[in-house]
Amino acid sequence: MKDSKRIGIIDIGSNSIRLAIYELDSGGAYRVISEFKESARLSQKIGPDGALPPEEIQDLVRMLSHFKRICRSHEVTECRVAATAAVRNATNTEQIQETLSRETGWDIEILSGQDEARLGFLGMIQTMDIEDGFLVDIGGGSTEISLFRQRKLVHSVSFPFGAVNTTRKFAPDGEFGEGPLKAIREMVEEALAREPWIASSPGLPLVGLGGGVRTLCKINQRRRRYSLPQTHNYHLPAADVDELAAWLPGLPAEKRKKIDGLSKDRFDIIVPGMIILQTVFQTVKGSHYIVSGAGLRDGLFFEAFYPAVSSEKPIAEQSSDNLLALHSTAPAAHIQRVCRTALKLYDALAEGGTHRYSPRLRMCLHIAAKLYRIGASLLYYQYPKHSFHMIAHTRIDGLSHREMLLCALIASYKAKNRTQQAVQPFKDILKESDVDLIARLGTLLQLAVALDVSETQAIDVTAAFSENTSLHLRLLTLHDPSAEYREVEALQKDFRKIWGLQLKIHEPSFSTN
Repeated sequence: MKDSKRIGIIDIGSNSIRLAIYELDSGGAYRVISEFKESARLSQKIGPDGALPPEEIQDLVRMLSHFKRICRSHEVTECRVAATAAVRNATNTEQIQETLSRETGWDIEILSGQDEARLGFLGMIQTMDIEDGFLVDIGGGSTEISLFRQRKLVHSVSFPFGAVNTTRKFAPDGEFGEGPLKAIREMVEEALAREPWIASSPGLPLVGLGGGVRTLCKINQRRRRYSLPQTHNYHLPAADVDELAAWLPGLPAEKRKKIDGLSKDRFDIIVPGMIILQTVFQTVKGSHYIVSGAGLRDGLFFEAFYPAVSSEKPIAEQSSDNLLALHSTAPAAHIQRVCRTALKLYDALAEGGTHRYSPRLRMCLHIAAKLYRIGASLLYYQYPKHSFHMIAHTRIDGLSHREMLLCALIASYKAKNRTQQAVQPFKDILKESDVDLIARLGTLLQLAVALDVSETQAIDVTAAFSENTSLHLRLLTLHDPSAEYREVEALQKDFRKIWGLQLKIHEPSFSTN
């Protein structure tokens, strides 16, 4: 990106150490351009005296020095480095911090449990469209639980147990019988009971952060043959987690290694993390699980480099604006005109009673109109195909998985028979009625594009209304509209077939400007 800077975010976790490199342009658009991970298992390396041994500190120095070389290679200009539970709870925290700072030249932040909860919440809430719920972040050495209402943090607490140190304490050999499972549940239940607010708001969703939660999501998706490999905003049924909790502990460690979706660096710690998650869910009496792909590292980035924009704009609109800024090839005026016209057509048909108004579907149409040309950033030829892939497989925060697919299919719409073929791989996510819905909204987008096909804003739709069996458009002509008229005429037959309406263009008026 032009006029951009690159920022490194390093999370020294209790299980792994991760580097995320963000690119941020002068207009505020951002993206992650690379990620790196080192398995550290710091919580397992704490000595009997509670200290991290000198040789392990030097191993940390080695990992961070490697990350520093990567940052130089990527021309990173600023880096934020934060350590969590394993370092925070060690008896030699100051020694670790001083050594790492001296050897790397970086300032090392030691996050408190409250900091972890707050930053995890910030990463989640700026990437999900959710009003109320509980948030649980299960790390290697700690678990943070938060309650949020109306998108504001109300309560939070950090407990000193996570997937790694719980494994070390109850099942160091990685095998889980009834004894260890019962002991883990009792430990978690006793800790939760000390915070009465945790059980005071039943019926809310439980949003899960962390690698363990994402791993459970991947296992579940592979078992279900889920058609869209996205973890962010994946709704995980409680019954599916219960099924995994009944199945996984009974498997020998060697068999767990072979489970599809379970990485080899988590096979021994997945069970304690899952039991912690399930016990929290049962205590809060949650409605369902939601997986967040954004968390602590995102919160560290947002807080320092990307302050929250106005909350008046929906998360999905902010996210799609960001995607458009990263991949725009069409003139901004053209995209704005297409969006405005598409929404004007949608509203006119709703007001005329031709279809039922839905704010969420209206937003999907708007996002599809915004992004219909982004595929041209890969290759102009066959750009609708590229646009579909980019929208469906690039995370648009604030949309459900179904809504992401609707946006992708509306943006790339060509004809209803093609849509019937395109939806086949996603029948587990889409509804049967979605083919008709995509055809209707896709046709509106086609018409909006046709009305500015020259991308010069030759005409403007000053009024649109449906009456009897027709959709009427009043136009203001600014200059030669012949290309637009040809395109609209070519769409007449399909529009009538899809909407059951005759498209009527009223005698245009000409601008004197």
